[in-house]
Amino acid sequence: MSGRDIPEKPSDSDFGKRLGLVVLFFLVFFAGIVAMLLNIQIVNVRKYKEKAEKQYVRLVTEKAQRGVILDRHGRMLAETVETISFYADPEIVRHTPLFDEKGKPVNDRKTGNQKTFDNSREIAKLFSRHLGKSRREYLKKLRREKRLVVLGRKVPAAQALPIMQKKIPGVWFDREQQRYYLNVAAQVIGVTDSKNNGISGLELQFDRDLKGRDGSRVFQRSATGRRYPAPDALQQDPIKGHTVQLTLDADIQSIVEDELSAAVGAFLANAATGIVMDVRTGEILAMANNPTFDLNHRVTWSPERSRNRAVTDSFEPGSTFKIVMAATATEVLNRKAEDRVFANNGVLPLYGLRIRDHEPYGNISFREAIMHSSNVVAAKTAMETGREKFYAYTKSFGFGSKTGVGLLGESSGRVRSLKNWDRTTLPWMGYGYQVMVTPLQILQAYAAVANGGVLMKPRIISRVVDGEGRAVRENQPEEVRKVVSPATAKYMGMEYFKAVVDSGTARSAAIPGMSVAGKTGTARRASGGSYANPVYVSSFVGYFPAESPRYALIVLVEEPRKAYYAATVAAPVFSRISSRILACSEELQKNLAFRSPEQRVIDSTKTVAVPDIKGMKPRDAERLLKWLGLEMDSNGGFDGVVKAQNVAPGSKVEKSRIIRVKLTSTARKRSFL
Repeated sequence: MSGRDIPEKPSDSDFGKRLGLVVLFFLVFFAGIVAMLLNIQIVNVRKYKEKAEKQYVRLVTEKAQRGVILDRHGRMLAETVETISFYADPEIVRHTPLFDEKGKPVNDRKTGNQKTFDNSREIAKLFSRHLGKSRREYLKKLRREKRLVVLGRKVPAAQALPIMQKKIPGVWFDREQQRYYLNVAAQVIGVTDSKNNGISGLELQFDRDLKGRDGSRVFQRSATGRRYPAPDALQQDPIKGHTVQLTLDADIQSIVEDELSAAVGAFLANAATGIVMDVRTGEILAMANNPTFDLNHRVTWSPERSRNRAVTDSFEPGSTFKIVMAATATEVLNRKAEDRVFANNGVLPLYGLRIRDHEPYGNISFREAIMHSSNVVAAKTAMETGREKFYAYTKSFGFGSKTGVGLLGESSGRVRSLKNWDRTTLPWMGYGYQVMVTPLQILQAYAAVANGGVLMKPRIISRVVDGEGRAVRENQPEEVRKVVSPATAKYMGMEYFKAVVDSGTARSAAIPGMSVAGKTGTARRASGGSYANPVYVSSFVGYFPAESPRYALIVLVEEPRKAYYAATVAAPVFSRISSRILACSEELQKNLAFRSPEQRVIDSTKTVAVPDIKGMKPRDAERLLKWLGLEMDSNGGFDGVVKAQNVAPGSKVEKSRIIRVKLTSTARKRSFL
């Protein structure tokens, strides 16, 4: 081997350089690791801690149940129920993995892939059977090229339970809260949105009270994916919303709504309003509007249908406003019912205009002027009273100010300040024009006369109660002020307003077996900014019993087309509403010691005919017999129906006779008769 073929040995300096490079590389690598650890554990520790927690910790919010709204008797007007929504992943449904009896995947021998099957037909059949839609509709959804489809939304929990109990690959469900309503007083109660937040009415006004407080749950996930509550985390239980109890009576509310609907249909009217009030306490027993909407089907909602006209809409009242004129005539002019007044034969020329009556009255008593609703006499009386006094009484009765009922959107109406009056304001206000009022203001004024001259603050909220039954808020009867003296109130009621119903324009407002005081109002409403082609607002406001008043009611029908005089349109509605609520409301019957004419005939009779009660439910049969003065013995049972009675139907028996009955097979097995 020649010398030139011998390899040269690396020098010590080259080796040192290479070693240095290796050491430097490891130092840089080590420094990078240290820097990364410092960044993770010290500099950005919070960021990475949160990121790590997301891998094994999950915060779940538990929605609080929204509080309920009750009527005066504790009946549910609005409550929250749990509903179920079903979802599916069509990809998983159509390719459901197959497992053997031991839970191991079943693989295809050729491909080695896990076997799958299409579960969509079975799922469609299951949902069709329990939720009611066709199988074809569910199959269509499950054939879509999507990873998420909705199979059912807001299904009642009881209906959804059979599906929930099955473990179906690719199908899951969520629990949701759904607001359910008795569906009365829609404009008063209002509605919630899809997130259960109040958006109108009391649902909006008391949203904070009703919502409650959401709870929270912190879960951790084990290595196998099992979720369990974190042992060291604070678990917050949800707190249910407060209960709001109203002064409304659901039965009376339903009656008023039913009669208003009938009146709107019968007279082809645009709208109608009705309010029932306890004159002594100011409690609102019913506040109804038509048109209305279905609280449980929000597609029927519209701004027009959801407006609470009883407090938001103001109108020129016409003759119902003559309550102010009658009060000033009695207290300022010392006028008596028998005093003679001249009605100008039905026409009063004034400032180039004319005030007209519907009949040409001459010399009549002041009682007759109010009975027959003379506009001429009302205008002349207002002018005799004077601007300052008439204005003072108008404001004292509550006109031009909010009533304080506390409902959203309440209007104060409109009463001009004295400095803005012209020469026509006073006479026209005398019979209810050039002034704007709400239906509730008119009712409050008449309730003040019925209540001995004391104006009460109307209230519709009785109390707000927390989950422990403690009253968070409670409203008590509140006197606003004294409007007229008790003697004046009594005189106006008995001499004027009772006469209106007994012999005047409101004879159609009479209630069988009950004395009524009240006043009709037929007011023109400008159409297109002019009275040349007027439309009308027909109203009647009254209270009963006239001698010792307890309840007041206003009925207002807007723009009726088949007739427009209040005596024909509004007064009969008042009578029907009042008669029905007196017949159905035990509370009113008890408070008034009311007996219908039929009941008085029955009470005066010593013997009665036994009715045929076979086929009736025991409770209904017992009520019928009790109404006739008889008693029932069902051997202690109240299940099933009556199949036999020991006294033949039609037989005359003494009152207080016990009628023994035999019930269907569910009755007790004791000897009969």
